[in-house]
Amino acid sequence: MEQIAPHFVELAASNVVGLLLIGFVGGLVSGFIGSGGAFVLTPAMMSIGVPAVVAVASNICHKFPKALVGAYKRHQFGQVDVKLGLVMSASAAAGVWVGADVQNAIKESFGEAGSNLYVSLAFVIVLVLVGSFVLHDAIGSLRSDARGAQEVTSRLARWVQSIEIPYTMMHFKTSNVRVSALFTIPLGFATGMLAATIAVGGFIGVPGMIYVLGAPALVASATELVIAFVMGLGGTIKYALHGLVDIRLALILLAGSLFGVQLGAIGTTYVKPYVIKLVMAAIMLIVAVSRGLVAPVYLAQLGVIDLGGAMMRWLPMLSFAFMVLALCVGGFIIAGAMLRGHRAMLLQGKPQAVEIK
Repeated sequence: MEQIAPHFVELAASNVVGLLLIGFVGGLVSGFIGSGGAFVLTPAMMSIGVPAVVAVASNICHKFPKALVGAYKRHQFGQVDVKLGLVMSASAAAGVWVGADVQNAIKESFGEAGSNLYVSLAFVIVLVLVGSFVLHDAIGSLRSDARGAQEVTSRLARWVQSIEIPYTMMHFKTSNVRVSALFTIPLGFATGMLAATIAVGGFIGVPGMIYVLGAPALVASATELVIAFVMGLGGTIKYALHGLVDIRLALILLAGSLFGVQLGAIGTTYVKPYVIKLVMAAIMLIVAVSRGLVAPVYLAQLGVIDLGGAMMRWLPMLSFAFMVLALCVGGFIIAGAMLRGHRAMLLQGKPQAVEIK
């Protein structure tokens, strides 16, 4: 069997502190937008030298207990559609199993540099596409909110809800959605597949539930935590069979994120849906820049292009700077929204959590 332990990073004091901070911010984002936070955690771990496949595997390992805590916390606020989460999880589990094999095959064929390049390019493509779409929708939601309009179901979701397929129709009470279960199968599988290959399933899961099934943003972000728990548990078992889970990283991230995920979940009770979309879009696009900057370094390591020594040193540093910026921007937006929302509720004499309609 291949000895992969030497590929695990040395945990110096600075790395431990960095992982704790990364875990806290990742947990804060996870509890707030419900994606699991992996689109912050995986690139951040890679920025401090963790190989991509180990970052993905260890991230998935730490995800399922954190997701369980976040799901329970938001279930207390009435935001989790348990039925929808379990139905989506059925096909997501299959996607995780397939995706883990794909990730391992890439590492075996192209080595660590190839795996790093694959994960980075996948992040850039997915983050730019989804981030741009979510940002556009967040701006539209902000304008609608300014006019006093309610959150509008997308045209695609209305079409999906209008299709009646005998013996497959299901009603999801919390989401107030009635759709064919057949639409959840490819959506769940794609969520699991992406989660196993780059440790990020919420990119598909959360937008999919919002724009394809028609679930409210708050409910979709909360329900994704249920799916993340199932995917994390299955993915951990699969990656552990390949010996790719660094339990040290998983435990340190978990220690930092368990507090952050609860704080982020509480924050959702003080904000409007467009704020969740805005946070998601902002972090996605900044992280995309971070991963894009370091892609040439991996290409040089594979011998595809030739970079000078200065570029090989400066591009990773610049990539790390953008990753720190993404963490700061996400934390700043969430903290600011929580403070403004809490202050407004106190002035209105409404100490209770915002009711989901």
